[in-house]
Amino acid sequence: MTVPQIEIAQRDGMPVPAIGGRTVAEVVHACHDKMIDEGLAALAIPGLTRDTLNCVLGYCAELACEADAASCPGCKRRTEAQGLQTLDDYIRAHKEIVIGDGAVRLVGQGVETIHTQALAALEKTWSGENYWFWARRVMRKLRHGIRRAHIRGSAMAGQGESPAVILMEPQLPDNIGMVARACANFGLDSLRLVAPRDGWPNEKARIAASGANYIIDDAVAYPTLDDATADLTYVVATTARQRDLRKPVLTPEQVAVELRARIARGEHCGILFGRERNGLETSEVVMADAIVMIPVNSRFASLNLAQSVLILGYEWMRSHEGASLGRVTTYERPLAGGLYLNDDQPATREAMAGLFAHLESELDRLGFFNPAEKRPTIVNNLRTMFLRLGATDQEVRTLRGIVATLAKGKGQARKPST
Repeated sequence: MTVPQIEIAQRDGMPVPAIGGRTVAEVVHACHDKMIDEGLAALAIPGLTRDTLNCVLGYCAELACEADAASCPGCKRRTEAQGLQTLDDYIRAHKEIVIGDGAVRLVGQGVETIHTQALAALEKTWSGENYWFWARRVMRKLRHGIRRAHIRGSAMAGQGESPAVILMEPQLPDNIGMVARACANFGLDSLRLVAPRDGWPNEKARIAASGANYIIDDAVAYPTLDDATADLTYVVATTARQRDLRKPVLTPEQVAVELRARIARGEHCGILFGRERNGLETSEVVMADAIVMIPVNSRFASLNLAQSVLILGYEWMRSHEGASLGRVTTYERPLAGGLYLNDDQPATREAMAGLFAHLESELDRLGFFNPAEKRPTIVNNLRTMFLRLGATDQEVRTLRGIVATLAKGKGQARKPST
């Protein structure tokens, strides 16, 4: 088996670690952004397979490029090595940065011209990616497989018994994965994607789902919103912006009640969530039967996509008879709200009377009730305080042990009888 070698090549006058005509960063990016086998197939580098990929990943993960005085375009280590600490420094280091269609151009003092779709995108990406960190993640996948890949899980309800969660043109696979996890948390078993930017299925989404694999496996991608909602009879759209549309506006609690009522009647329902960048277009909200708006700080109303799904899912689950406070396992029983006693029992009045008699007799012996005429008031205060605790039988026994130890000591510290 021939192992491809990493070579130091020159690109735009700078030393770059490369393999098979591709930079090391390109190899890491391809295997991180897709399934490893898909990434290797897209690269098509002779000799680069699952068995030999680890050498390339290790080079990047261990920052071996520093010893070679080389770096990849787009890597954060390169901008750091060049001393570029701000966006201004980055612009100054280039000859020209062309924004969008070229109507806006940023002129610097360097020799290279680059293009970017928008200035906002440049502000987020100019410093580069931590490819060494990406390489370590791919190495873990290569060695151990996808995290929690063995977990399958199962839907909480039958088909159509929960509303479909519909994501409109989701941009980030990580967000899809976190939405899937929120869906699994709260019994939203159907996930639909409208034109996901990075395609479907996507390994990064599965990783971010952190075990909610059945949601990811069953998720379906549709080319248009009409396709995604074709079989639904009732759809609500989430938005933080007020729309000049004559539609019912519901809170999360109200929409959960409405969805349950309709699903109980046999209707198929869905909840539509907008894009991460700018939510839903008004033309898309028009196609919904109602609008759902989450109570928020009016001066900061935008929520992360998964957070929005989580809130709606919580309201949906709150009224479900199968809802549980926390997890339930072989060794953990379902919990109800209120004081958790497990197998313990509240103390009886007889046990409390025994505690009072024990405590008050020792306080009498040690002269605590002084002056004597205040004894009834102090006793009443003590009894009121201890009764307010709502102590269990075990706690009363513990308190009596404390009183006995304070009064007589224990073991070698036991006080002599007087």
